[in-house]
Amino acid sequence: MSSANIRHIVFDIGKVLIHYDPHLPYCRIIPDETERNWFFAKVCTHDWNVEQDRGRSWKEAEEILIREHPDREEQIRAFRRCWQEMVPHAYVETVSLMEGLIAEGRDVTMLTNFASDTFREAQKLFPFLTLPRGVTVSGDVGLIKPDVAIYEAHAEAFDLDPAATLFIDDSIANVEGARAAGWHAVRFTDPEKLKVDLAAYGIHH
Repeated sequence: MSSANIRHIVFDIGKVLIHYDPHLPYCRIIPDETERNWFFAKVCTHDWNVEQDRGRSWKEAEEILIREHPDREEQIRAFRRCWQEMVPHAYVETVSLMEGLIAEGRDVTMLTNFASDTFREAQKLFPFLTLPRGVTVSGDVGLIKPDVAIYEAHAEAFDLDPAATLFIDDSIANVEGARAAGWHAVRFTDPEKLKVDLAAYGIHH
């Protein structure tokens, strides 16, 4: 592993640099836990939300669900309306690691499954998301991780050599997607483990 000459470091964003949990506002909107779990399982599902990451507009996404669940209109609209509550804080230690890598002159970019508009909001909330050389946002390119095509699009857009690229993501599926694209990749669980993983690639802090 240490023989790899890593020249490019690519960060995921959600659950690596910033916290993300759609349940946060809904504890208030739907206080009953059983009903709330039903709502996420049947109405505003993960699969429904992923389509916004792939580029579908919130307007269209909301209309589809409101047609199916007209009595839930306000709760459905709350998903976008209360989005900022879903990203309550940054992971300070990971951010500081990333900032340190950039300060050292390393080539840092980001690759994220994110809707286009909420990503721009996230950059205003968390200005460190403007520091890397660039970002591929799934909602902008119409592709999502772990599809190999999004890694290839990112490598092409930022002129990365896949064999010299290290990807950091909290999802094992996304880590495997990166490896399938010929990248090195590590799964993020906490900043201490990330430091160890970086050191194993000869990237010391």
